[in-house]
Amino acid sequence: MTEGINERHRSRMQRKKEVVDQKIDAAKREAGVLLVNTGNGKGKSSSAFGMAIRALGHGMKVGVVQFIKGAKSTGEELFLQRFPDEISFHAMGEGYTWETQNRERDVACAERAWARAKLFLTDPAVGFVVLDELNIALKYRYLDVNKVIDDLRARPPMQHVVVTGRGAPPELIAAADTVTEMQPVKHAFAAGIAAQHGVEW
Repeated sequence: MTEGINERHRSRMQRKKEVVDQKIDAAKREAGVLLVNTGNGKGKSSSAFGMAIRALGHGMKVGVVQFIKGAKSTGEELFLQRFPDEISFHAMGEGYTWETQNRERDVACAERAWARAKLFLTDPAVGFVVLDELNIALKYRYLDVNKVIDDLRARPPMQHVVVTGRGAPPELIAAADTVTEMQPVKHAFAAGIAAQHGVEW
C-alpha cells in the first residue's frame, strides 16, 4: 500500500514540476517590481521588512520611509539603523490618525514623507524601497494617488518598491505588479492581550 501512495505522489509531483517549469521558462523579463501589501490582517509591514532584509542580503541599498508611524520606535527601526551604510531609515509620521486628530498636520507630515520617498525613487543606487503605511496616507487623501503612481512609474527600471497599509486604493492595486491582501483569522488583541514588543512593534 505504501508503495502505491509513493508512486501516486511521485507521479503528481512530476506533473506539477512540468507545469512549474513551463511557467518559470515563460518568465524571462527582468524588471523592478511594485508590490502592495494590504488588508486588515497582521503582517503587512513585517513582510515588507523581511523583503528589505532579503535585499540587504543580496547587497542592495535599501530606503525606508514610514508614513503615519514615528511617534515611537519600532523593533525594525532599532535593528535596521545598525546598518547605516546599507539602509536609510526615515520614520516620518506622528502616530495613528485617531491619536493625532489633526488632518492638516497629518497632510503636512505625509507631504514631507513623500518628498523623502521621491529622493529614493529617483536614485538608481537604491535597489529596494519600503513605503510603510503609505496606503493609509492615500486612503485619507493626504497625498494625491495619481501623483504618487506617476512618481512610482518614473522610478529607475530595476528598483523594487513595496507599499504597505490597509485600504490600498484601487488605482494603486491596478498599477502594482504583485498585490497581497492579508486577512485576519484570529488576533490576540481581540482576546484582550496587549500589543507585544517584538511581535506588533
